[in-house]
Amino acid sequence: MEIKSRLEIDFAGIKLKNPILVSSGTFGCGREYAELIDLNRLGGIITKSITEKPHKGNPPPRLAEVSGGLLNAIGLENEGIDNFLREKLPFLRQFKTSIIVNIAGFTEDEYVRLTARLNQAEGIAALEVNLSCPNVKKGGINFGSEPEILKRLVKRIRASTKLPLLIKLSPNVGDIVKFAGIAAEAGADGLSLINTVLGLSIDVNSFKPKLANVTGGLSGPAIRPIALRMIWDVYKRIKLPILGSGGIMRTEDALEFFIAGARAVAIGTANFVNPRASLEIIQGIKKYLDKHEFKSIKEIIGKLKVNSR
Repeated sequence: MEIKSRLEIDFAGIKLKNPILVSSGTFGCGREYAELIDLNRLGGIITKSITEKPHKGNPPPRLAEVSGGLLNAIGLENEGIDNFLREKLPFLRQFKTSIIVNIAGFTEDEYVRLTARLNQAEGIAALEVNLSCPNVKKGGINFGSEPEILKRLVKRIRASTKLPLLIKLSPNVGDIVKFAGIAAEAGADGLSLINTVLGLSIDVNSFKPKLANVTGGLSGPAIRPIALRMIWDVYKRIKLPILGSGGIMRTEDALEFFIAGARAVAIGTANFVNPRASLEIIQGIKKYLDKHEFKSIKEIIGKLKVNSR
């Protein structure tokens, strides 16, 4: 059986050639890596977050390396939807891989307007909705941390597009299963778990935070156990496909996510360490399937063995 058919999988209405994608915020809009790897070999590319208008993001320093990961407070820096449709999307369309556009907004209406515009564009496989954004009308509270706002916003976005809709949930909530259920009921086609974990790092000589924003999002190996636990919890309760992310650096890490219940995975911080990480993981999964005589990646999804009491 060929690698294409063994790794091919349907995800939220998208036919992926393989279940290995690159995560939003770590891969730009593809051009940054096009000379380093063959983008055609990826299962999909998730763009950096796109807002309605150009956004400068947070002041520097915006990155801090910490034990087991990376702390970032980029602040949604991007050139806006007009530039994306004019320059970024045409570039991405030349590759034979699924293009998932990550969108972000500061008001509910901005999310809806972005969705409507992208719904008219060609070459987009799905939308990933970044809900870890400050709602300016609610004093900066994240859209994904307030149940009623989450429900209303997902319903409004759902009504604005026919594209598959992936909701990227924040781990910085009390019960992620509750929020996953709200997203599912409101019309999500899939869930993206997890976004970065809120953290802080301090320079002990200056007594100042290492990030100008003070706090930032922690990614990398340090959050992998958190992501796996949340994916397993959601997989058991919510009947939507899960795109797993959070500290995947090598093949074994990706396999953990599949076994916990993820139907596809997104490689993030690893791209900064090794631009070829996603391609190496694809080949590593093929070898794993060969070794264990699995006919398809689907055979291991959600197969975590736990003792019943």
